[in-house]
Amino acid sequence: MRWCVSHRADPAARALADRHYNRQKPGTPQFAPTGSCAVFVTDDGKAFWITSAPLAEYVKHRWAGAWVCSAFRSEGAGLASTLIMEAVAATRAHYGEPPPLGMVTFIDPGKVKPTMVRGRPTWGFAWKKAGFRLVGETDGGLLAYQLLPADMPEPEPAKPRTMHGTPLFDLAAMAAD
Repeated sequence: MRWCVSHRADPAARALADRHYNRQKPGTPQFAPTGSCAVFVTDDGKAFWITSAPLAEYVKHRWAGAWVCSAFRSEGAGLASTLIMEAVAATRAHYGEPPPLGMVTFIDPGKVKPTMVRGRPTWGFAWKKAGFRLVGETDGGLLAYQLLPADMPEPEPAKPRTMHGTPLFDLAAMAAD
């Protein structure tokens, strides 16, 4: 497990988030969507991930009720498909049983470079290698990829975040709150 527990205002994750194409206001302290979310950063600080769990009644796409990978960016942290699978495992450990619609993510083909596969431009190649399937488009033209619960890896908790062996969070105090 390369992922460590983080939070929606982690400065290290924010720096990566500021370079993600869907970042709405770079530089602002919080970079995750409102509501419930799980934020992870790799142990080397080269990748970040956000899973949001929006309430279905506030979702406008066809996959309302699914967990959403709101952002994933790796800057040399390792094989993207492996990082994706590990982040899904960490999400399962964080949230528990996945919803029936599993997890979805959306890719803007106008802002993401495709991977050439057999001479054809392919968007979401790492997501496909991680088990996600292209299931359609949003009304705004984003490609929708979905991973159903049966295809998800087993839960595996993310590691606590540390600096020089000292925990960055007092997890016992946070649990008591």
